[in-house]
Amino acid sequence: MNTEIKKADAQKAVVLLSGGMDSCVCAAIAQEQHGAGNVALLHAGYGQRTQERERRAFEGIADFYGVSPGQRLVVQLDHFRAIGGSALTDAKIAVPENELGAAGSRGSAIPVTYVPFRNAHFLSVAVSWAEAIGAGEVYIGAVAEDSSGYPDCRAEYYEVFQKLVRVGTRPETRIEIATPVIRMKKSEIIRRGMELGAPLHLTWSCYQSDERACGVCDSCLLRLAAFAEAGVPDPIPYRLAVGARS
Repeated sequence: MNTEIKKADAQKAVVLLSGGMDSCVCAAIAQEQHGAGNVALLHAGYGQRTQERERRAFEGIADFYGVSPGQRLVVQLDHFRAIGGSALTDAKIAVPENELGAAGSRGSAIPVTYVPFRNAHFLSVAVSWAEAIGAGEVYIGAVAEDSSGYPDCRAEYYEVFQKLVRVGTRPETRIEIATPVIRMKKSEIIRRGMELGAPLHLTWSCYQSDERACGVCDSCLLRLAAFAEAGVPDPIPYRLAVGARS
């Protein structure tokens, strides 16, 4: 896997852009390393509660960077809603509130907001597109530190997937999986994004609200803690003022 190393050339890259903070900073890093016009953005909807809001965030970030329509790909992975098993895709499973680190179902240590094996599906689409357009890197904003502990956000997961890419593509294909923020704390990701001028104000992280972030789901709690640690205000709206939360 590639870490954040300055490139000598302007080879194309595909960035998986959910519309969240981590993937936005990945897009900023890819822009810096590969140059404007060489970054393609991929967004996957999968029947999640905030699907439409995340799509708006994706389009806003893509517009911010001037990515042309031909360099954007939006796919719909509706099978995740049929599969269920996650609070993000199954309306019968409640999104935990103010329970950061709470155990998941059936005694699992993994939270109920984990979508089973989701990132493998995202990466498969991204690698397919990268091979089709001749891109040499696929960026994904997985974070192992300061995260909810999802198994498909660990560094070793991407090391194994890299081997799959090498044996599952054309012999002449060279695609690297880039995870530049995987070992960073969320506050470090914010600082890096600010250094790069990333449009953090356009991002969306909330698991269950579309207009004003709930401030109580795992993703909101992690985001708010990260901005507080970074010493800067979070630019997105919340249902309650930050100071009003217990």
